[in-house]
Parts: sequence; C-alpha cells; structure tokens
Amino acid sequence: MGFIKKIIRALGLNRLWWKVKKLPFIKQIITYENKKKKERKKAYNRLHMEEFLHHTIPEVYESCLDKPIDEQKVVFIEPRYDTLSNNFGEIYRILENEYNFKLKVCMLNEIEATKEEYEQKCIDMVKEVATAKYVFLDEASRPFSAFNKRKETIVTQLWHACGAFKKFGFSTADLIFGSDSESMKQFPFYENINYVTVSSPEVIWAYEEAMMLKDRDTEVVATGVSRTDTFFRDDTIKKAYDKLYRIMPSAKGKKVILYAPTFRGRVRKAKTPDKLDVGSFYTEFSDEYVLLFKHHPFVKSRPEVAFEYKSFARDMTDEMSIDELLCVADICISDYSSLVFEYSLFERPMVFFAYDIDEYNDWRGFYYNYDELTPGPVYKTNEEIINYIKNIDTMFDKQQVIDFRNKFMRSCDGHATERILKLVFGDALANNKGVNS
Repeated sequence: MGFIKKIIRALGLNRLWWKVKKLPFIKQIITYENKKKKERKKAYNRLHMEEFLHHTIPEVYESCLDKPIDEQKVVFIEPRYDTLSNNFGEIYRILENEYNFKLKVCMLNEIEATKEEYEQKCIDMVKEVATAKYVFLDEASRPFSAFNKRKETIVTQLWHACGAFKKFGFSTADLIFGSDSESMKQFPFYENINYVTVSSPEVIWAYEEAMMLKDRDTEVVATGVSRTDTFFRDDTIKKAYDKLYRIMPSAKGKKVILYAPTFRGRVRKAKTPDKLDVGSFYTEFSDEYVLLFKHHPFVKSRPEVAFEYKSFARDMTDEMSIDELLCVADICISDYSSLVFEYSLFERPMVFFAYDIDEYNDWRGFYYNYDELTPGPVYKTNEEIINYIKNIDTMFDKQQVIDFRNKFMRSCDGHATERILKLVFGDALANNKGVNS
C-alpha cells in the first residue's frame, strides 16, 4: 500500500490518493497495515521494556553495591509527577524539621517526561536508593521492582489513597483496565517493599491481593494514612476556608458543593466526566451554594465553566488541593474515587453520580459491592442529585457515613504519621533527633 501511495504522489496526483484510500478494499488494506504496525510497535516496546527492567536497572543497582549504606539517608520516590505529592507531606515535614536525616527526592515524572528523560530519572533514582537506609513510595513502580534490594534498606509504600474502592494492581489483571496477568508477573509493580500502610484493618486483604503480597515478607499495617492527620487540625480547615475566599470571594456566606469525579480510560489518555448540568444546579442552588470542581490530576483536558456561572461555579483543579477542598465542602459529589474515604472523616453528606456504573464495573471493578459500599445515595441523573440536595436535611443519613468511617478509616485518628515513623525508624528516631525539635 505504501508503494502505491508513493507512485501516486510521485506523479503529482495527491488528490487522487484521497479518493483511492476511501475505496472499501483499500480501506481494509490500510486498516490491516495499521494493525500490524501497532503490533510491531507494541512488540518493540515490550522488548525495550524487558531490556531496561531486566538488565539496565539491575546492572545500575549492582554497580553501586560497593558503596556502604548511609544510615541517615531517606529517599522519597514520586513515580508520576515532578513535584512531591501531599502523600509524603507530613512525613517529609517532620523528618526535615525535627531530625537530622539526609532527605533525597526522586521525581520520575512518568506522565510528562519523554521516554529518554524518564529512563534517566529511573537510573538516577536507582543510584540514590542503592545506598539509602530508608525509602518511601506512594505509587506503583516497575523500575523500583526490577532489582534485588539490599536487606538493610527499609522500604515503605505509603500508597496515595485510603480504603479499598476501585480495583488496582494485580486485582485488575485480565480486566479491560489492567494488563494481562502474565505481563504483570513478568514486570511487577510492588517488589522490594517492607511495609504498606493502610487506613484500616478491614482493607488489608485488598492490598495483599492487588500487590501480590500473600506468602511474602511484606507487612501490610493499619497505621492509618499519614496525610489524613492534617484533617484533625483546626488550623488546616481555617487555612482552607481562607484560601477559598481569597480565590472565590463569592463563596463567602455560601455552602459548598464539591464535584470531584475520578478519571475514565487509561492514565495517559485520561478523560473526565462532563455530565453534571451546571445550569440546572445554578438555577436551583445559586442563592445558597457555590459549586466547585476538582478533576483528577491525570486529566489534561477539562470542561470549561460557562462565563455566566462564574460567581457560582469554578474549576479549582489547579488552585486548591483535594485535601483543602474536602475541608470546605458541605456536600461531596463523586463517583468511584477513593477520596470519599477521607471525606467520611468529616461525617458530611456524599452523593454518588454513577451514570456509567455498569460500564465502569466491567472496565475496572470494585473490591466491595458498589451499592452496599457507598455511604450515600447512588444516582444516574442530575435531577435525582438536585432533588436530594434540596431535601438533604431529611434525606441525609449521617449514621451511614459514621459506619463507613468506622469500617474503612478506623486507623486514621490524627496520629498516623507518628505510628508510621515509629514503625519504620524505630530507635533511629531518638538517635537522629534534630536541633529544631
């Protein structure tokens, strides 16, 4: 087909090609060729991945093993972004301000970096980790799972979410969202981990399944999730309100509806739902509420809020963190996002806008029955949500949220960071107490 195309172009008959390519049998050939091209590219990428993970990364790590472990070195690995996430915030702040540990940060920026940049960042990360006594992660990492870690290095997976809602890791094997099980075993995500910290004993089984930890030395510990500690501080909530009012003065004196959906599709091409009818919400609630949007950080293209609603509705994705928004939200509308676990700490109303529940369940699946898990009504239409909010004083079942919190957030009490530090560092905390403590 490429040969025919070249001849047509060489004869200066480019316009003819646009007609020829629309012929049914030509379209079939082009489709077949494109399919084969994708298969060749996929095979090449797999071979390259195998070479990088099974050879390059282990060789780099082994080349550093002649250097001794630095007993004071702590490495934080941020796999996806180019800034340190709030999942590390509390632990990093305390170690920096109160102790004499040497803190290093490795940001792999997997989403935005080119392949070459990402691989170099991974190599640099491996070199740092090879001599580190302590390592913290908050996400899956194939490069970190590709070498045989020194026994002296203590690795803690903080994870970036609470509870156990939509499936992840090996739990998605052979589902549409996940890779095939053989690929996950060949290129694992969760090797070299000593501890995984979770929000409640209830969800330990889910993390063991997702990370393939059964019959392994890795310990899943219900310490609570470090970043939830900030929700128990009055100054955190006050600062969140102050920030909201600076950004959106029209929110003063109003209650807040937060719409925070998770993404759809795969990470690199993540899309956000656009089914919420801002106009209808404006008509019903603009006198009493403001409507704030927080889209998933994976999403690059977000729906714009129309100019006529600017005093009522605003996209806060780039202006306030999800933790800040949870502090100021009087009502949270979500769908399949784990943020509802954190939000349950406030014991406020939640609504689940699950218009595509059947499709999403086939795509990714849940650890618990969705209708039984959700601590609030599940709706598929804007009209149902609007009616619930209009009658929230009589329809909100606070006990349902309390029961949900007690089940899935039992270990989050404002002291999770303290427990994690004791678990990981033990006596080394006292030996490295800093001058600022």
